[in-house]
Amino acid sequence: MTHAALARAIRHAEAGDKVRRNVAALIDSPSGRQGRPSRSLTFGQAGTLITAVREHRLHAYVVLSLLVGLRTEEARALRWDHVHLDADSALPPHVDVWRSVRAHRDVKTSKSRRSLALPAMAVPALTEHQERQARVRLRAGQLWQEQGLVFTTALGTRLDAGNVRRSLRAICRKAGIGGNWTPRELRHTFVSLLSDNGMAIEEISRLVGHSSALVTQTVYRHELRPVVTSGAELMDRIFANAAT
Repeated sequence: MTHAALARAIRHAEAGDKVRRNVAALIDSPSGRQGRPSRSLTFGQAGTLITAVREHRLHAYVVLSLLVGLRTEEARALRWDHVHLDADSALPPHVDVWRSVRAHRDVKTSKSRRSLALPAMAVPALTEHQERQARVRLRAGQLWQEQGLVFTTALGTRLDAGNVRRSLRAICRKAGIGGNWTPRELRHTFVSLLSDNGMAIEEISRLVGHSSALVTQTVYRHELRPVVTSGAELMDRIFANAAT
């Protein structure tokens, strides 16, 4: 991407007679290093993680990422006025995912702006988190910087992505599921668990706010079962019917 941008910039300079030739066009881009492929927790690992994080300040963060599918940039920008826990209203408990920590403060795509109902486990997690935050605010006193955020530091400011990563790895190590997990893989787990339990990929794509179902299918969904049995199961049904 850097090489392409440089080549375009020099092409404009070349057209304006500022340079004699586009030297960026004379070289090929070096091969990039491949990053670690994303993974997904199994159902058992996800349950273990939820149990291990219950007393941690990131409990509600993990629950929202794992059970609602929020992006880490959306969770860190979530405000209390976008969290609706009142079950007596006309709508079920839900969160409005309308902001992110990106420079423009908006969500990633137009389809990423969505309101998501909360699973039963998420409501008490957020309620307890709100109470915990109130105690932290009292301890901080005048040092507290109120920004209306759901997930904050001890002084009320926005969580840093690096701190969240380090905290999650420590929690995962303590839970015995390995320490090499990242916050974004909780969202991958959300997609994989829904797919593994029969939800259509188009509906999952709508829940996670992807621009197309192809992104959900090729990037986010991970096969949780070690053996793909769908073909054998269908063939058994076909030939069982033929035999009868």
